[in-house]
Amino acid sequence: MASSIFPILVVCVVMCSYSHIARAQGSQPIVGGLSWSYYAAACPRLESVVRKQLQKVFKNDIGQAAGLLRLHFHDCFVQGCDASVLLEGSASGPGEQTAPPNLSLRGFRIIDDLRRRVHQKCGTVVSCSDILALAARDAVFLSGGPDYNVPLGRRDGLNFATVQATLANLPPPSSNTTALLTFLATKNFTPTDVVALSGGHTIGVSHCTSFTGRLYPTQDPTMDKTFANNLKDICPTNNSNNTTVLDLRSPNVFDNKYYVDLMNKQGLFTSDQDLYTDPRTRGIVTSFAVNQTLFYEKFVVAMIKMSQLSVLTGGQGEIRANCTVRNSGRVSISSVGDEEEARSAF
Repeated sequence: MASSIFPILVVCVVMCSYSHIARAQGSQPIVGGLSWSYYAAACPRLESVVRKQLQKVFKNDIGQAAGLLRLHFHDCFVQGCDASVLLEGSASGPGEQTAPPNLSLRGFRIIDDLRRRVHQKCGTVVSCSDILALAARDAVFLSGGPDYNVPLGRRDGLNFATVQATLANLPPPSSNTTALLTFLATKNFTPTDVVALSGGHTIGVSHCTSFTGRLYPTQDPTMDKTFANNLKDICPTNNSNNTTVLDLRSPNVFDNKYYVDLMNKQGLFTSDQDLYTDPRTRGIVTSFAVNQTLFYEKFVVAMIKMSQLSVLTGGQGEIRANCTVRNSGRVSISSVGDEEEARSAF
């Protein structure tokens, strides 16, 4: 009898989990000009084309999932979700890709390949910014996380941000919780949103230089000693260029183990670990660590909110025929020169 009940219980748990997520996304306000069914008539196969191709990409290299998720974050936080991070520099100056936090970004070719496939099916009607938003969603789902709907209808930006503006909108991994909460409050994110979005670090890797300040010259006391010693083996000097995983327990699976890491003093960045140290966010970290469904629900809410930051709609912007350049081939901007590589907290 028990053997027949178990599958029913599993199905119930899964259905209840997705029921919570569906209610969460259904309650989200949508920016004017966006729609849950924006391409229903113009490109009905859009989401199928994107997901099928990404299944192939991730089967070959699951690490690309974290890259696409991070690319979406870095696009949205800097002048909104307008695919400006995809634009290459021009004679007017370097693009956002040259800013220190963006030097290690990847996934550009994947996005433009998706754009090519989508435009072959539907014509030039789908924006690069919408494709990037869908790719980030599928990166989460195809690595084990929640599936959710994405409001669509974004237009692509005509200009990229300056390096200074990019730096100002991507807090570094050395940020403490006060800095993160203060900065993200300006974009209308709550503490719960901040902790949930930080959970994107459940997949991916980081270069040593983003966290060796916690190891040298003295070890950060909020870091587990064994964890720190293992990191020192990977990063023997302060300027080592090796990489390590962001989530010690399940680095390629989108789950809630990142928060378990934090409770065990095994967060990689200051911006990660301080979420558990700070009493304002400690309870949120704990709740996500013990309840993956709750994490998924709050992550979806925060992602849908983030994906609508300062979007262009209607007659604003354009639909790029090539994600790396605006249609006219001109990008008007003034910026600064080369910088050393860095990373953001997201």
